[in-house]
Amino acid sequence: MSVDVPDTKFLVPVKGVEKSIKLDDRAKSELQAIGMMDDKGKLKLKGVSPKMLKKMKLEAVDCPVFEKELGFVQCYVCSNFHSRIMGKVYCKGEPLS
Repeated sequence: MSVDVPDTKFLVPVKGVEKSIKLDDRAKSELQAIGMMDDKGKLKLKGVSPKMLKKMKLEAVDCPVFEKELGFVQCYVCSNFHSRIMGKVYCKGEPLS
């Protein structure tokens, strides 16, 4: 079954990792600016349960925009993130400023 999602440039598979990938400083500052992370560095994603967040931390994607492996949490909060369907992320692929 193929799903056609408009405005997406990349279809990136989500893979499991044994140890969570740390967020970089840029991602942390963006998360704090939009209120999804407190001053102590604890994530508070709206609509995501603690159990689901724990699962998301153990997932990664090979990001086509940054051209490196990123943790799924960083991908999820990226402006290029469109949706995740059946273990694949639909990415807009636009350059980030």
